[in-house]
Amino acid sequence: MNREIPEIGGWKLVVQSLFERLGSPKKNPLKLAFLTIASAVIALPLAAAEHPAAVSTKDDLVSRGQYLSVAADCAACHTDPAGGQPFAGGYAIQSPMGKIFSTNITPSKQFGIGNYSRDEFAKAVREGVRADGGHLYPAMPYASYSMLTDADIDALYAYFMKAVKPVEKASPETKLPFPFNVRASMIGWNALFLGKDRFTADKAKDDQWNRGKYLVEGLAHCAECHTPRNALMAPNQSAAFAGGQVGSWYAPNITSDKLSGIGGWTDEELFSYLKTGKAGDKSRAAGPMAEAVEHSFQHLSDDDIKAMVAYLRTVPAIRDAGQTEANFVHGTAGTDVLKLRGVRKLTHEITDMSDGAQLYIAACASCHQPDGLGTKDKFYPALVNNTTTGQPNPTDLIAAILFGVKREVGGRETLMPGFGADSLVQRLSDEQVAAIANHVLQQFGNKQAKVTPADVATVRAGGPTPLIAWLANPFVLGVIGLVGLGVIVAAFRFIRRRKQAR
Repeated sequence: MNREIPEIGGWKLVVQSLFERLGSPKKNPLKLAFLTIASAVIALPLAAAEHPAAVSTKDDLVSRGQYLSVAADCAACHTDPAGGQPFAGGYAIQSPMGKIFSTNITPSKQFGIGNYSRDEFAKAVREGVRADGGHLYPAMPYASYSMLTDADIDALYAYFMKAVKPVEKASPETKLPFPFNVRASMIGWNALFLGKDRFTADKAKDDQWNRGKYLVEGLAHCAECHTPRNALMAPNQSAAFAGGQVGSWYAPNITSDKLSGIGGWTDEELFSYLKTGKAGDKSRAAGPMAEAVEHSFQHLSDDDIKAMVAYLRTVPAIRDAGQTEANFVHGTAGTDVLKLRGVRKLTHEITDMSDGAQLYIAACASCHQPDGLGTKDKFYPALVNNTTTGQPNPTDLIAAILFGVKREVGGRETLMPGFGADSLVQRLSDEQVAAIANHVLQQFGNKQAKVTPADVATVRAGGPTPLIAWLANPFVLGVIGLVGLGVIVAAFRFIRRRKQAR
């Protein structure tokens, strides 16, 4: 007979089993005393096992910290994808101001955070200030982490200090151009945009909604990508979750709007997208979102994913100007390109090809099929009724063509080759990428969206340059300096004349 307690199903059944084996204790006081003590001894630990939240040990704290680090996606940014050690830093974050290298956050005392106290750790995570007083750049999403609770900070600290392997290696130094290399400038940025309120539950909402808000706005820091930035590169809270540029990619609108956002998605589609990166043919995760699914969301509990879905359902709807149809309703299947097969001989180097339909046949149709419906098993998605091809902003379509798609979920890799400068398959020019994108949009997607070679060049170069990034241009700085000097001189002369007139 199997005597393992977990197989019996709980302490009540254990006690019941003892009663059945020993017979009724009513006629035997010794049996009654034995069963009373035995049931108490068995019941207490098993009751605790049924309610693990009531038990707190050091191991539980470390385990919880590990889970929180996954929810916060710490490893994705603090691990160099080119063979780096976990949390040792070295990942190059492409910002409009230049490359920002992630730091070593292992408990190395020389190169990492091994000398950080709990409070110093908390200040770095929630306020962006290192133990030595230096300021972190907001590429570290401390503005979102500022809402983390003290209990979660304790758990994260325990995990990083006790369970992460120290890596005795320095991460590359971030060297931004002037004036962005002046880290003290972040004092002003923090004063303007850093909130310091810790998360408190909204008593008018249920536990699931509150958990979802904590994950979406705090740990998972979704707004950092999905919210547009203002002139100082801070999230524009008046347009929260309405979509934002993330380097070469565009993080789409995830408000509850039924046309521009995810209001037209089912709960099942949202759950599947967060957990697997797939929402049928409606959308597939690529770029930074694929990284989030691979390194973070797929490892979260189903309850946490459901909580995120519940909260996202209530994010105030924001509609893109002029949009009249949902992103995922555009396009029809078509096989017009089949007539192009055999028209000309294709070579490995298709540098002289410029027709979008012919390029589609050469580079795309073998996976997405000539009719744009993808494969029957849905491994290669349809381009019809797909959010990427249907949204007004074609940035993600361009980026997918240039950089491809890569994510691994559940041990299964999804891979689409890129056709950009580093392509191992076929390098396409800006004109050719624009031609393919326009063919896909006209045939399978949003016919109102257009792509120019200049659009492709912008995505290839890392995305649009925000106004503030121009401050790194010596010519612009020189002009600003001359204007500033002129203002000072004019002010000085004005004051001197006022004094002479008295």
